[in-house]
Amino acid sequence: MTQWFEEWAVDWFSLLVPGAQVLLIALAAWLLQRLLARGLTSLAGRYHMPPSMLLPLRGAIRWLVMGSAIMLILERFGVSASVLWTALTGFLAVAALAFFAIWSVLSNIFCAALIFTVGPFRLGDRVEVMESADKPGVKGRVVTINVFYTTLEDLTEGHEGALLQIPNSLFFQKVIRRWRGPELPQPQEK
Repeated sequence: MTQWFEEWAVDWFSLLVPGAQVLLIALAAWLLQRLLARGLTSLAGRYHMPPSMLLPLRGAIRWLVMGSAIMLILERFGVSASVLWTALTGFLAVAALAFFAIWSVLSNIFCAALIFTVGPFRLGDRVEVMESADKPGVKGRVVTINVFYTTLEDLTEGHEGALLQIPNSLFFQKVIRRWRGPELPQPQEK
């Protein structure tokens, strides 16, 4: 009977110890998160920080503490923290690279939405995208505006009728001259 009890106790003890450790880690993480949130609230009251600034800080603290707790809990179950850390940082690096690669596309889509809503120019307007204040740039009549680029009919001498496709984000990075109506003003001679 004693031998059976010892085997039974060892089997259950091997399950109870990691379970108790997991509960202690979760409790410690919860207490730490609450303590840090209270400290942040106290600091915010002392330095008159707006409540809207506290929300993202509390979220960051929660994610950091709970993420660390999950890493410790998984380590208690035999999952290597270095493997998890390597996988996480690798995923974040790939996500950052993908976001950087698609940034220009997202920028052009957002600028197209701004062109449609704010209306810096419309179809049929004559526009000039200035390189600098004293240097002339691309000049043309707006033919189409789509999600990625705006098409201009070139109005420069020698290139009349050629189509120019300008990324939408460029209209918010450069100075734009705009003329409404069918004709461009002619330069005045001095």
